[in-house]
Amino acid sequence: MDGVIIRGSELILGADAFIQRLHQRGIKFLILTNNPMYTPRDLHHRLQRIGIQVTPDHLYTSSLATASFLKSQTPNATCFALGESGLTEALHDAGFILTDHDPDYVVLGETNAYSYGQITQAVRLINSGSRFIATNPDTAGPSESGLVPACGAVAALIQAVTGVAPYFVGKPNPLMMRSALRFLNEHSENAVMVGDNMHTDVRVGIESGLETVLVLTGVTTREMVEQLPYRPTRIVDSVADLEL
Repeated sequence: MDGVIIRGSELILGADAFIQRLHQRGIKFLILTNNPMYTPRDLHHRLQRIGIQVTPDHLYTSSLATASFLKSQTPNATCFALGESGLTEALHDAGFILTDHDPDYVVLGETNAYSYGQITQAVRLINSGSRFIATNPDTAGPSESGLVPACGAVAALIQAVTGVAPYFVGKPNPLMMRSALRFLNEHSENAVMVGDNMHTDVRVGIESGLETVLVLTGVTTREMVEQLPYRPTRIVDSVADLEL
């Protein structure tokens, strides 16, 4: 989503027309985000306000992928969750009980107000045997006033205290891509990954067997591509230039 469809709170020029072309051609699509804080309904409202015509079912977050993964591993498990409604709703909808009493999993997402008490509680639960899952490995995220610590940074703090590494579900873990493809009821050979980040979007597309398209409206430049040992299938200036 960020860097491909929007930049901060602004629409990337031509992204609305690109989405409209997908609708007109009847092409199934998902807008992916590693941000676990918001529900698909929240993101739908945000995009609709700036002219992107989608439904909540077009949005797939690392929280949804995490809930899907946990359901496949341990249905009806108990979880201690650190995060916003995007994470807690996804876990509830997947049938999990949220508790701080001897949970099966500690699930770390992101929040604008991390609590020292909750982080301490997570540390103690993990030390007592709860398994450690995190939605996404991003260490920093953008805000209107600058960078803020993201899930990966807080996960590193907890790992430093407990000695237990989390299992990250979000990009670049191919698990998120496979989960998204199941959500679409499609196969990798029929799918294309469009992203602005070589380290997450393009990497996860390559490792999942998809054609990949890098757009230059986000964090990656053409010069940066030359420094990496893997390449996207195509590079375009923006989704506005992407032919279907």
